[in-house]
Amino acid sequence: MMSDVFRRAKRETVQLLGLAAPIMVNNLATAGMGFFDTVMSGRISAETLGAVSVGHSVFMMPYLLGLGLLMAVNPLTAHRLGAGNLGRIGRMFRQAVWLALILGVAMIALLQGSRAVLQWIGIDPVLIPDTVRYIRAISLGLPGVFVFLALRFTSEGLGHTKPIIITALVGFAVNVTGNYVLMFGHFGFPALGAAGCGLASAIAHWAMLAAMLVYVRVRRDVYRRTNLFSRFDGIHPGRMREIVALGLPIGGSVLAEASMFTCVGLLMGTLSASIVGAHQIAINYASMMFMLPLSMHNALTVRVGHAIGAGQRDEARFRAWTGIALCGGVMAVSACMMLAFGEQIVGFYLRPGEGEEVRRIAISLLVMAAVFQVSDGVQVGAAGALRGYKDTRVPFLMNLF
Repeated sequence: MMSDVFRRAKRETVQLLGLAAPIMVNNLATAGMGFFDTVMSGRISAETLGAVSVGHSVFMMPYLLGLGLLMAVNPLTAHRLGAGNLGRIGRMFRQAVWLALILGVAMIALLQGSRAVLQWIGIDPVLIPDTVRYIRAISLGLPGVFVFLALRFTSEGLGHTKPIIITALVGFAVNVTGNYVLMFGHFGFPALGAAGCGLASAIAHWAMLAAMLVYVRVRRDVYRRTNLFSRFDGIHPGRMREIVALGLPIGGSVLAEASMFTCVGLLMGTLSASIVGAHQIAINYASMMFMLPLSMHNALTVRVGHAIGAGQRDEARFRAWTGIALCGGVMAVSACMMLAFGEQIVGFYLRPGEGEEVRRIAISLLVMAAVFQVSDGVQVGAAGALRGYKDTRVPFLMNLF
């Protein structure tokens, strides 16, 4: 019996990783954008690094709320596919696009008042001007990235994750190139510093949407039966309510978990530029490693959702526990790397001989980050499995607590 279970787990692991691999490339490329934002900002000054760090912390709050809401599209699509209701996927997707546009415009308006929030928190006054410029620039990409997410999660729910590799690489290339040109003032452009970093990210978000739309157009055979763009639909309250009802607890869970890190990042901004920079290095690397189990989380939602939609509850349970174990194992390896190579990791972010105080603090913070790696991997795997069951309310309350 044990050998049968092992073979079954091995087969499920291969299928799960096959589905997760493109998502992993996407998530690592997205984290890579943050990595290069941090590295390039550190090459300008500790103040620029601090401004980008604090600005990114503020930006991530509305972004993650929108991300969580739109993640509902993934299990909703998977359930419809598992049940053979392909015609309903297009109708649901078009409502997700409306939701994405509404969220994007609302979040841009909300972030225009960031200066007052930064002053209220007590952020170092030296950092505030550049931080505000960064936030206002990067917020321009929100409508584009939210519509991209609606299309991406629809494609993931269909079990088609290959285009995500293309969009991730396009976004990564545009972001790094934009940083080089706009932050440092190459090719005749002015050196915009932190604002250039935000603007490059915004352009990258729109480029990812454009790449996804081109892919869907080229590979129409894959998406034809879902009728994603077969007609124009106005806002349908009932269908919109279905997305929001499932997505709001997901968004709340993502926001509650992420805000723990974001609020700490903002609190760091009240101390000193060196502490902000060191914290940004540690959390940036930890976040990049977190992309691995997060990719399996998304794939696990699809695998479990397909089984539930097809009425295979025992199979769904087996897939869930296999994925959770895999996520925990990956993060155990990550923790060992942080403990063994902390000094080398920090060295990627700083020029040799510079920022010694930042370097010392960042190395100590990586030890703290290693402590929560395994538990973080297990919980994100469990959350992905539960979302496949469309069970989001209780996990939200646990994350909020």
